[in-house]
Amino acid sequence: MKTRQLLDYVFITLKGIAMGAADVVPGVSGGTIAFISGIYEELITSINNINLSLFTTLKKEGFKSFWEKANGNFLLALFSGIFISVLSLAKVLSWLLENQPVLLWSFFFGLVLASIFFVGKEIKKWSVGTIVVFLVGTAVAYFITELPPNENTDSLPYLFLSGALAICAMILPGISGAFILVLLGSYKTILDAVHERDLKIVITVALGAIFGLLSFARLLKWMFSHYKNITLALLTGFILGSLNKIWPWKKVLETRTFGDKTKVIDDMNVWPSAFEGDNQLILAIILALIGFSLIFILEKLASKK
Repeated sequence: MKTRQLLDYVFITLKGIAMGAADVVPGVSGGTIAFISGIYEELITSINNINLSLFTTLKKEGFKSFWEKANGNFLLALFSGIFISVLSLAKVLSWLLENQPVLLWSFFFGLVLASIFFVGKEIKKWSVGTIVVFLVGTAVAYFITELPPNENTDSLPYLFLSGALAICAMILPGISGAFILVLLGSYKTILDAVHERDLKIVITVALGAIFGLLSFARLLKWMFSHYKNITLALLTGFILGSLNKIWPWKKVLETRTFGDKTKVIDDMNVWPSAFEGDNQLILAIILALIGFSLIFILEKLASKK
């Protein structure tokens, strides 16, 4: 694995914080952040290294060899950032989603739009196969964003399954793990559990996430090793299709009450001129441009390094 200094791990933690912030928002993927920050394949490889042979290494060669083989410093720094972000930013982002949705979605729309170019340019050779897979990925992601959410549920086995499915989505650029939780009807239960420090629910979801992560990373690692261009085309399509979900201006078609809160469960995209209320167009465009530019600034910094 790579030799790193303390400052490198500080930056990895910051990338984890950005991933965690993205994952809290239904519609934005932490996997997208991982990809644009240059740590995606290392993340998948490191997770894939966690298997039974790793624990054989621990028994025979000791903790130091075990930790190095697991790329432990990298994973610890990254997941510490994600954990810090989810605990500290969940309330802030929930407030922004409730009170400034147009501005929040505008920033993420610009960021995700730029990610399409960023991921797409990694494809070394376009062919009929990669184009078809790109279109399929776009269609699948678009279809997922159009699905209606389920009723909220707090069944522990169901929450375990929700954690497993959401984490798979979270490490896929373009597919939002938080949005999968909305579709499954688990988003509010889990967000409330984080706010209220309900350890029973948090631990159940975490165990489901670990199970899903270890299983799904192997498939992704295999795909990158054998069909890298096809895989990148699929991920680029996922990101493009997800833009439907994060378009800032929407018309509410149906709401539903969960406890003491009313949530939007069906809406449609509209042009800013048809938006009911203040469309905040100028500020929204500025934030979208900031989000768009941020991707290329990060790329410049990474290339200089």
